[in-house]
Amino acid sequence: MGTPPVIELREVSLAFDEKQILSHISFRIDLGETLFLLGVAGSGKSILLKLILGLLKPDSGQVLVHGRDLTSLQEVDLDPFRKRMGIVFQEGALFDSLSVYENVAYRLREAGFFDEEEIERKVRQVLRFVDMEGAIDKMPSELSGGMRRRVSIARAIISEPEIMLYDSPTAGLDPVTGHTITVQIAKLRDVHHVTSLLVTHQLQDAYFLSNYVFLEGKEALVPALSVDHGGARPLTRFLLLRDGSIYFQGTPQELAGTHDPYLLKYLA
Repeated sequence: MGTPPVIELREVSLAFDEKQILSHISFRIDLGETLFLLGVAGSGKSILLKLILGLLKPDSGQVLVHGRDLTSLQEVDLDPFRKRMGIVFQEGALFDSLSVYENVAYRLREAGFFDEEEIERKVRQVLRFVDMEGAIDKMPSELSGGMRRRVSIARAIISEPEIMLYDSPTAGLDPVTGHTITVQIAKLRDVHHVTSLLVTHQLQDAYFLSNYVFLEGKEALVPALSVDHGGARPLTRFLLLRDGSIYFQGTPQELAGTHDPYLLKYLA
């Protein structure tokens, strides 16, 4: 048997107050792959993240992480799976009363780390990774929106997750700041080789991440087909939800080449 997908949904359906939110959703994300989750507001994208985290349970179907069905687990048994995931929310979701240092260290303390020297080493390492070590003593109120997102990424990756979930990480940011966050996502993908699910309304970000790779030695992004790194494309797919169902699932090239009227209108 081959290696099971890192994440797999099988015929997942969910309704709230008799309103159908998701209907028979099935997809898989393989090791090292990035899946871009698209769709208009209210199509169920963020709900899928909550299902994968085990914060919600579907009415029917299965949500599997590394081959284990999370829908059958009690809350206490979900913790080991959640520790293997990092999540970046659109609003950053930092603790306003804690400094950048304490926000990023929080997950280590929660996991039982007590060695302050080791905690500081790890915090500085991940803040350096997202170019935010200089803000280590600042409070969230002193940070711009883009800086808060970068700190959120640092907090998410300090436990070295195998899976990253992003909920509209560049929404509401100006183009320059949004690009900075996109570079950090590419850097995490290409340096740490995490498996990712990325909810986004920013198609340009998704295509950018599909066509550029981060070179650690150069600390820069280069075109995916560049000879500088062997010309390999990142392993990426797009999935578009419409009215709670999967309307499209395929490669960036297949989406860009579509003649479907709804997809063309969405892409316009």
